[in-house]
Amino acid sequence: MARRIAAGAAYGGGSIGLLGAAGIGVVLAEVQLAKRSVGGGTAPVPPSGDGWYGLAFGHTQPLRMGMLGDSTAAGQGVRRAGQTPGALLASGLAAVAERPVDLRNVALPGARSDDLERQVSQLLTASGSGAASGSAADRVPDVCVIMIGANDVTHRMPATESVRCLAAAVRRLRTAGAEVVVGTCPDLGTIEPVYQPLRWLARRASRQLAAAQTIVAVEQGGRTVSLGDLLGPEFAANPRELFGPDNYHPSAEGYATAAMAVLPTLCAVLGLWPETDHLDASRDEDMLPVAKAASAAASRAGTEVTGVRAPWALLKHRRRRHPLPSPAEATPEDASTAEAHGVGREA
Repeated sequence: MARRIAAGAAYGGGSIGLLGAAGIGVVLAEVQLAKRSVGGGTAPVPPSGDGWYGLAFGHTQPLRMGMLGDSTAAGQGVRRAGQTPGALLASGLAAVAERPVDLRNVALPGARSDDLERQVSQLLTASGSGAASGSAADRVPDVCVIMIGANDVTHRMPATESVRCLAAAVRRLRTAGAEVVVGTCPDLGTIEPVYQPLRWLARRASRQLAAAQTIVAVEQGGRTVSLGDLLGPEFAANPRELFGPDNYHPSAEGYATAAMAVLPTLCAVLGLWPETDHLDASRDEDMLPVAKAASAAASRAGTEVTGVRAPWALLKHRRRRHPLPSPAEATPEDASTAEAHGVGREA
């Protein structure tokens, strides 16, 4: 199904439906129940995390990082910039690279994949900050992270159109010279207030979209990380802690979990990670046709897929299960502490 969706995107196919007519009435009733349950709390407007991170490593030319996508990329549900996934990733990247990181986040809560064209244009034309400003080449990010897909499923955007927009965004960024890491569509079947059979349908639709996103992103020269059930069994075991007050967006701990899974791939694509792209059989890594690798990744959160030579791709499990750092530790409160720890400073 993922290959059909990707092929439909490439050759202008229409929507591929997932639901038979017999189940429409039941599902519509479940949708109404879910609408009354999800979003019962209030998710705060995501704070801006734009700015430099890792100033303790000096004021030299920073690594430029772009963040694109929907509310997950923006960090909706948390109140401090240091708790957003962009800030956490920029802090971690600065620590690994031992260089400052200039973060530019253009993600928009509620965005679908058809908004990526606008976000890419905004990112590529915006002036950098500090030493990063200057010529057009200076404004191109070294690496971009895209997290998108949940709103495509909930708003029933045709899957072929969704992945077509993603492929175009990855292609534009790669052509401009940026490395690209895509966090694929999360597993919407983990949302607590959603009941069966809608939970099963949401899981199926989101996993199929995630697999199709993997195929088109890898074919355009990007890497993907499966967000799955928002990065592992933590959500199933601790939903109260890892979902935010609106029962839909992640909490600070949830975003930290997501960032922990994406960071190794973010570092690897820049050549900063000590692990190579060679396979580790002890960790169930493999080289597979890209469609099979995409399907396997969609069912196992935290899995990276990297293209090798068409139609082959590497299936890697870089993620380590260590205790989560406190979001308060990830970005200190003031600039002096930030420079002392070399972690980050909010703009």
